[in-house]
Amino acid sequence: MPQYWLFKSEPEVFSIEDLRDSPEKTTSWEGVRNYQARNFLRDQIRRGDGVLFYHSNAKPMIIAGSAVVARAGYPDHFAFQQDHKYFDPKSDPENPAWYMVDIRLKKIFSSPVTRDQLADEPDCSNMMLLQRGSRLSIQPVTETEWLAVHRMAGVRP
Repeated sequence: MPQYWLFKSEPEVFSIEDLRDSPEKTTSWEGVRNYQARNFLRDQIRRGDGVLFYHSNAKPMIIAGSAVVARAGYPDHFAFQQDHKYFDPKSDPENPAWYMVDIRLKKIFSSPVTRDQLADEPDCSNMMLLQRGSRLSIQPVTETEWLAVHRMAGVRP
């Protein structure tokens, strides 16, 4: 049974259009440097899980579309590359600290779902994204929230 997730990205760093333009509409989701989010990547996110693609630090902040996990968690090799922006000198290839997954675009919403719309939707009232102080770049989403977001976007999941 698939699980559902929300992945945040600032659109000027990596947008859903960037995912659309990636080879095979697929990319690695690397550079996560928060242990709780890392644990999701390493231990819980599986191939076939659904992803809501959230544009953060934007006006308005939106769920821009959906994706699917194409490859489950594996070591973030960028942590070992000294010349890479995600290099971590404390990360060890024998015992990696950081993980990533691959995602593939499923849909770009022609009617993106705003944070305000989410706040007004009863099925999303407990969504982690809406909780005060919630800043995780990767968050679990319930099936009810997943379905509500797609309904609000006017698309089938």
